[in-house]
Amino acid sequence: MSELTDQDIFQLEARVREAGLRPTRQRIALARLLFGSGEHRHVSAEELHEQAVAAGIQVSLATVYNTLHQFTEAGMLRILPVEGSRTYFDTNTSEHHHFFYEGEERLVDIPDGNMSVTNLPEPPEGMEIAHVDILVRLRPKRRH
Repeated sequence: MSELTDQDIFQLEARVREAGLRPTRQRIALARLLFGSGEHRHVSAEELHEQAVAAGIQVSLATVYNTLHQFTEAGMLRILPVEGSRTYFDTNTSEHHHFFYEGEERLVDIPDGNMSVTNLPEPPEGMEIAHVDILVRLRPKRRH
């Protein structure tokens, strides 16, 4: 885990509070792993749990799941269901799409460009489209 200044930790605590959550020791420790580098990340609960254990943070996998879902509900993360039982959490909550490298289990943001989604269906009455997630699956080219 990178060394954060007291100011960095104060800002993380403020971010958790502003999201409507109590800044508990475990939430702040996981927030440090998720947001401390300042770079956007795609992480599964299992990966974050492994990183926490490696950093000496005593936290159960269930607590990691609960915290990730609390952060998602609070708007701090975006959830990305990729594989049947595999869910990733994205620290970049802006509207964007992803490449998924099959076999590597790796997500990468698609660079902003001219991509557009057209001809969306009308949502059922009383509903609105919140956002559209596009996941482009990649694999090495097959030789013919």
